[in-house]
Amino acid sequence: MPKFSADVPRASELSVPLYEVVKRQITEAIMMGKWPAGTVLPSEIALSQMFGVAVGTIRRALQDLTNEGLLSRRRKTGTVVTGRTPQHSLRFFFQYFRLHGLDGSLQNSTSDVLSLERRNASQDERAGLRIEGAAEVISIHRLRSVGGKPVMHEVMALPAQMLPEFPDKKEDVPPLLYLFLLDRYGIRISAVREQIAADMATEEDSRLLQLSLPSAVLTIDEVAYDQSAVPVLVAKHRATTRSHRYVHEVQ
Repeated sequence: MPKFSADVPRASELSVPLYEVVKRQITEAIMMGKWPAGTVLPSEIALSQMFGVAVGTIRRALQDLTNEGLLSRRRKTGTVVTGRTPQHSLRFFFQYFRLHGLDGSLQNSTSDVLSLERRNASQDERAGLRIEGAAEVISIHRLRSVGGKPVMHEVMALPAQMLPEFPDKKEDVPPLLYLFLLDRYGIRISAVREQIAADMATEEDSRLLQLSLPSAVLTIDEVAYDQSAVPVLVAKHRATTRSHRYVHEVQ
């Protein structure tokens, strides 16, 4: 896992092998429910075209995920999603939704985009994205739910100049945002820096997360970097831990 200093991370610290990036993207698709348990994945050739990488890169990623138990290779059938997610499979997977059940199980979440707008970046966003002066960001406010119950809402900001022709309707924002950034713009999220704290729930938290006031929420301030150490996304997440726990493994 990349290490972060107190200052801006170095590119050499954030870069990871391409097959590890593919592993992360495949794992994210599975965790977000795009490929549920029992799904037979596309062929290696189809996956290589989907991710824009060599077949050998896909083969290495699939073999690692098979060794870790997330996938199963079956004769005549192909590569199948097992439904098992060992903790160590997160070693190089920057899982942006790390809320686990109280029993330790990983959770599939669904997302609902509450708002989508283009606006001037705030001071914190300019600092996080390393942009100077007036700059436009694409701001997405999203609510995540598990089993139909809201557990987290988040405001994400991305530099508009990096994302030409980004969807302008909230219903067109893809649920798998990181896969979309890779497919549409060639942006691979390779590292994340987070600051975690506790805060008292606001009226908005109460309304969105169905909390009674006073209540506490978990807050996560995130900066995501591409493989060149360029910050491409800043986000503020606010979550309830009534039925979930935030888990972040370092290996």
